[in-house]
Amino acid sequence: MAEKILTCIGCPMGCELTVNYTEGDADSVVVTGNTCEKGRIYGTNEVISPKRTVTGTVNVVNREGTVVSVKTVPEIPKDMVIPVSEELNNLYVEAPTHIGDVVVRDILGTGSDLLITKNII
Repeated sequence: MAEKILTCIGCPMGCELTVNYTEGDADSVVVTGNTCEKGRIYGTNEVISPKRTVTGTVNVVNREGTVVSVKTVPEIPKDMVIPVSEELNNLYVEAPTHIGDVVVRDILGTGSDLLITKNII
């Protein structure tokens, strides 16, 4: 049985979690130290299938020297963070942009969309 010590980011409490689990067995996960359900969920997800939100910028082609901020929604598997981040260098959009516009659907097969997070008029 493996053990990980994590700081929960599910709420502002920042509980120190102890997560005991067997590799690859989601039913074996036992989370202690959490003061709310978010801690149990965070601890379980972090050892079974960690995910992250990628944020970055994409060039705006019709506004020289301008970039627009983007993020992945929902979170992507942690092992795809670097490939998705690198892919941002190959992307571009045209102004105007609006918060929530989709730049790429299912970026690199992650099941997540890359969305614009800033209006550029």
